[in-house]
Amino acid sequence: MVTEDGQADEDTGGEQRRSPADLQAFAVQLRRMNGEINRLVHAFAVSQGLHATDVQALAAILDAPEPMTPTRLREHLGLTSGAVTACLDRLERAGHIRRSRDSADRRVVHLHYVSGARAAARTFFHPLALAADSARARFTAEELETALRFLTAVNDELGARDTPHR
Repeated sequence: MVTEDGQADEDTGGEQRRSPADLQAFAVQLRRMNGEINRLVHAFAVSQGLHATDVQALAAILDAPEPMTPTRLREHLGLTSGAVTACLDRLERAGHIRRSRDSADRRVVHLHYVSGARAAARTFFHPLALAADSARARFTAEELETALRFLTAVNDELGARDTPHR
């Protein structure tokens, strides 16, 4: 039997001991972290009168390397055009985003995270930042670089895979 930390129990009758870095141990911890972050995201969404998908949209807008557009957001979230429009309408009404037309091509709409809303999110998610900072303090710079490379690689792998459509 394998314990939650990925180690084999002593009474496995010859089963090879698993490394704490085995796939199951990583999967358990990634699911646990995802669950904790989702709990915070849902609480933020409720506090702002939003849906959890709206918070995912906010994160995508914030993290985009260039101004986000509704089309790219739709592709990123895997939603229909109508669902993205409803999401953006809620976010705009709640004061989290603003839309602007591209000056060169007025058909293109850019999505911007409003600075006041960013400050509210930063305040709400401050405990997450503190927890991450506290956890980071337990590791060397080299270990953190390795962990960051691993998380980046997992995200890249997941991003490269097709997800089933609803």
